[in-house]
Amino acid sequence: MSERVYNVLILCTGNSARSILAEAMLGRMGAGKYRAFSAGSFPKGEVNPGAVRLLGRQGVDLGQFSSKSWNAFTGPGAPDIDLVITVCGNAAGEACPVFPGTPLRAHWGLPDPADASGSEEVIDAAFGETWRLLEMRFKKFLALDLGNSDRAATKRALADIGAMEGAA
Repeated sequence: MSERVYNVLILCTGNSARSILAEAMLGRMGAGKYRAFSAGSFPKGEVNPGAVRLLGRQGVDLGQFSSKSWNAFTGPGAPDIDLVITVCGNAAGEACPVFPGTPLRAHWGLPDPADASGSEEVIDAAFGETWRLLEMRFKKFLALDLGNSDRAATKRALADIGAMEGAA
């Protein structure tokens, strides 16, 4: 008997930086247990160059990532989403569409590395810090047992993760 795979949708307004990094990270760290997706309420239409550079340095195949609307996850044929995580303040405050199923929701707000300005090194450092903060959160998340925890306890644990270092 195979273990259940949970679908996690990571949302941000532009779906070009934080949510893309989170999708890549959870896809790698949670492979076999979690299937990661990302989307945005107002997608930029392209992945931020800083995210592209960071993912390249991490050895992530960039071909699977794109900036897309959260509407891609609301219609017929969309995967049932088990958990929706917002990673920016704007997406957390927006009225989210109804996703198939009854997903849990969590907010893990982080500063936007796409707001960094200056040299490529300064921008890359901002993306590196976002990667570090996401990694810390996903390590804690992957220690949870979603299948054997009640919904209220899981929501509390997800909120605690969202309040970790770097929360915006």
